[in-house]
Amino acid sequence: METTNKRSRSPSGSEAREGDGGEMPDQSAGPSEQSHDEDPAERSVDDFEEVVGRRAKRRRAVQGAAAAAAAVQADQSLIDVIKHNGKVIPHVIKRWVERYEKDPKSAMVELLMMLFEACGAKYHLDQDSLEDTDVDDVVVALVERARRGEVEDIHGSKKKDLKNFKENLVSFWDNLVIECQNGPLFDNVLFDKCMDYVIALSCSPPRVYRQVASLMGLQLVTSFITVAKTLGSQRETTQRQLNAEKKKKNDGARMESLNKRLSTTHEKITVMEDMMRKLFTGLFVHRYRDIDPNIRMSSIQSLGVWILSYPSLFLQDLYLKYLGWTLNDKIPGVRKSSIIALQNLYEVDDNVPSLSLFTERFSSRMIELADDIDVSVAVCAICLLKQLLRHQLLSDDALGPLYDLLIDEPPEIRHAIGELVYDHLIAQKFGGSRAGLQGDEDSSSEVHHGRMLQILREFSTDPILCDYVIDDVWDYMKAMKDWKCIISMLLDDHPLIELADVDATNLIRMLNASVKKSVGERIVPATDNRKVYHNKAQKEALENNRRDLTVAMLKNYPKLLRKFIFDKEKVSFLVEIIMHLKLELYSLKRQEQNFKDVLQLIKDAFFKHGEKDPLRSCVKAIIFCSNESQGELQDVSKNKLKELEDDLIVKLKSAMEEVVGGDDDYSLLVNLKRLYELQLNKYVPLDNLFDNFVTILTSYRNMDDEVISFLLHNMYLHVAWSLQVIVKEESVSEASLSLLLSKRDTLVEQLQYYLDALSGAQESGSYGNLLGFRVSTILVETCCIFKKRNFSSTTLEKLGFCPETSVLQKFWKLCEKLLNISDETEDEDANREYIEETNRDAVMIAAARLVASNTVPKDFLGPEIISHMAMHGTSVAEIVKHLISVLKKTSNDEVPGIFLEGMKRAYERHVVDLSKSHDDTTTSKSFLDFKELAARLSGTFTGAARNKHRLDILKIVKDGICFAFLDAPKQLPFLEGVLQFASKLPTADVLDILKEVQKRTENVNTDEDPSGWRPYYTFLNHLREKYAKNEALQADKERPLRRRGRPRKQQNLQGKKLFEEHVSSEEESISGSEHDADDQEEEEEEEEAPLIHSIRSSSKLRSLRVQRQESKDQGGPGDSGRPTNGEGTYSRASELTLRADLLVMVSLKKTRPMHPSQYCSS
Repeated sequence: METTNKRSRSPSGSEAREGDGGEMPDQSAGPSEQSHDEDPAERSVDDFEEVVGRRAKRRRAVQGAAAAAAAVQADQSLIDVIKHNGKVIPHVIKRWVERYEKDPKSAMVELLMMLFEACGAKYHLDQDSLEDTDVDDVVVALVERARRGEVEDIHGSKKKDLKNFKENLVSFWDNLVIECQNGPLFDNVLFDKCMDYVIALSCSPPRVYRQVASLMGLQLVTSFITVAKTLGSQRETTQRQLNAEKKKKNDGARMESLNKRLSTTHEKITVMEDMMRKLFTGLFVHRYRDIDPNIRMSSIQSLGVWILSYPSLFLQDLYLKYLGWTLNDKIPGVRKSSIIALQNLYEVDDNVPSLSLFTERFSSRMIELADDIDVSVAVCAICLLKQLLRHQLLSDDALGPLYDLLIDEPPEIRHAIGELVYDHLIAQKFGGSRAGLQGDEDSSSEVHHGRMLQILREFSTDPILCDYVIDDVWDYMKAMKDWKCIISMLLDDHPLIELADVDATNLIRMLNASVKKSVGERIVPATDNRKVYHNKAQKEALENNRRDLTVAMLKNYPKLLRKFIFDKEKVSFLVEIIMHLKLELYSLKRQEQNFKDVLQLIKDAFFKHGEKDPLRSCVKAIIFCSNESQGELQDVSKNKLKELEDDLIVKLKSAMEEVVGGDDDYSLLVNLKRLYELQLNKYVPLDNLFDNFVTILTSYRNMDDEVISFLLHNMYLHVAWSLQVIVKEESVSEASLSLLLSKRDTLVEQLQYYLDALSGAQESGSYGNLLGFRVSTILVETCCIFKKRNFSSTTLEKLGFCPETSVLQKFWKLCEKLLNISDETEDEDANREYIEETNRDAVMIAAARLVASNTVPKDFLGPEIISHMAMHGTSVAEIVKHLISVLKKTSNDEVPGIFLEGMKRAYERHVVDLSKSHDDTTTSKSFLDFKELAARLSGTFTGAARNKHRLDILKIVKDGICFAFLDAPKQLPFLEGVLQFASKLPTADVLDILKEVQKRTENVNTDEDPSGWRPYYTFLNHLREKYAKNEALQADKERPLRRRGRPRKQQNLQGKKLFEEHVSSEEESISGSEHDADDQEEEEEEEEAPLIHSIRSSSKLRSLRVQRQESKDQGGPGDSGRPTNGEGTYSRASELTLRADLLVMVSLKKTRPMHPSQYCSS
């Protein structure tokens, strides 16, 4: 009664509000909106007209919608409304319910026919015989229509006017359930019949039926839950009212009415829950493991919604287990849906006690998913583990494998783990202990830094791994940008935490990395190598970070440098920080003296260390200051840089005098390193030092190889800088040109001396290897910068230089010796300074650069490099592969010759090795390397490149055959390499090659040396097989062959598969670890065409099998219709018969009688 009164009063209330429309503009207009120039009366009239206009427009819209709904109801069927006009679904539902209440059978027939049409099939039901119509018979008839192709896939249609079909279909059933909650929902007829059809169609073979029926059935459960929750609220309200009446001890009609209402509401809730269970057992239990991943995904998503919204029924292990089982699904989307559903459940604290047994059973799988092959699944799993940690459902021991993901490659996984590590280990949000977080911000930051240092201590041996960990956590750990706290900890200003030496190093490394991150630089290489772009707000934030950092470092930077200036590892990170400061703030804040102190300390650090990292950092920092600072600061920086150069030259001269005097050469080595790092960044006028270097080299040949290396490198850098100076000058004097030529010739002379010594030496130690790496790379660099092509037809033409062939031969001999260094020796030198410049890759890059840049002729060095493609691992092979791609672009005509010569060089090495050992020819490592080289080179001609480069391949094959027969049968094994290219040729060329090869042996008795001529016969057999195979394929193309069995999938189908086997076992779960993926893939292949075609062809296939068996009994086992190569090669006829057998088995499997109970639940 109260509800009725409220509803009856609401229209009058709205009318009363509409009746006050003349006064509303005056009430709504505030003083700030009134204009002094406008008359209040005119303003009131305008506002009144505006309000009246808006209400008239709204009234017309309502009337128009009602009229449109009436028109739709009169002209359109239910399925048309769902397809094209979802906005009027509520109005259509109301009209349908009114018709149902007047004529239930007619309305139900209309609804069921809409259900069939939504699945894509048209089927007429007779309302007079509706009660006697069996659901199974109808579904079998619908399946037959699908087999005949009389189904329209509306669900998967890409038509524009059907884009809202699924959304409208879900809305239709939701509105229907809500509209019927006060009547037809509980009549035990309407929705029982609908559910029977939905369940039966969801278990039918056609995929589109299952898709649409699953969509409707899952939505029905969701809508039932909405009604059940409403009824539950009513039951709670009635129970409270009943308890209140009991306290009043009233036993009148009021108590009886409340008891009756409570009983009725409870019965309705029971009915709703029974309907939910029916759909769950009849639909969900089968469809959560459907072959279609989209059906599985939607089933799991719906289950998550049900458990979350109606935990009184669904929050129990009977239903939770399905979320756990689908964590093993082989489709990432299904696993992700299950994880997201679990995330939503664990977010509600009240759900956690009921999830305890589920967590205990499936927590190990959740941890494994953090390292899932799919990145999005792994990230979601990590977020789920955060929820478990928040509720303290995981032990720290179980999280051990997760911390290895901090250095994983995908940044999404690393950052997700970084957030977990910060929350759990650093901020300790999940644990009961929150020590150190109760104080002020500085103390909490210091505590966070202390915990971070404990983590970094595990990775302290590898700076790169430390950078990864810092990058992972940086976005979440605000304390990393607390510069004052970090500086205070490093300076020991009232520390809460005692820093060990390794902790101080890690803290400075963390400071350096955090500085780079705060100004927008990367500390970990990006996987996509894309340049980072920042919007205006991000740029402002980065600039503010730079300002805050500079303010914090103005006075403390000199203190930090003074404290750690003697530590080579720490000072490198500290010195680099100045390149990220706003140097102009030193002037604005009147801190010029601190800036001068910093420059002086950087200069002091440069002369206190002799290692690469601190030297490189100091040089970059002081050059940055001299280039980027302004005004007085720039003058100070340039003067300091000039002082550094002068002091270094003085020290070099002194060190050389010490060497001449017989002292140790350590001081010379250190200062040569300093000069090398300085010359890498700027031109240094050496004056007479160049001549002194030459004198030292010629007078002291037995010096340490590292000293010799840096002497040569500094000489080369000086020559390179001098060349740049001359090239930039408008007019060049003859004297300066002659001086440069003299220096270049002197450098080349020294390089050739050491090249002779190193290429002729039989054994060389680790330093000998180092000197070899340096000499080879310096020689290449010198040849490249003085390449003749750069200076031809210019005034500087005399600067052009190209090494002689003898020099190239010695150079390559040294390169081969360096490439053949053992892996053990290379591993021992892995931690050596400048290792990136002195390894196999550097040598191969240098040699390939000579060829790729046309610095030297390709006829000698090109084949030599190619011949080593398969000998020295993946990295060297990639370098050679890149060289080949360059040659194909720049010198494509020369590529066939280079390839063939490279194969010859590899084969000649095999012959030499064979003469030194007694290994089998075909199994020796050198011969396997030769075959692998041929395979890789021929692999560069794939796809369309075969036709494009057919003549090149043919040239390689013919010339290779000529080389193999120059000394037959001794060189015939070379044919195994040629065969790799011959297999890339078309049939006509293969036939020509067969004839040519056979002509070469017309007058030769090959029986005298059968083993020697075996490669020849192997070559012939492979070519014949290739020719026969191509002929068979060509015959298939020219002669139309009637396909037996199922036809191929038609192109006009929109990617949907209507039929497949389905399994409805409730006990099994779909799992990547429990299911055989091959069986499922076979089922997916079987469903590519309608089943009716397989049924029709099954009799023909059986007869084919009988005919094959008869022919097999009559003929011999070798009578296959075409020659074989003696190696068990199947003929085309045998392949067809095997395929026929398979198709017979498939068709027999598909034509098993189907019982109607297969289509509906028990």
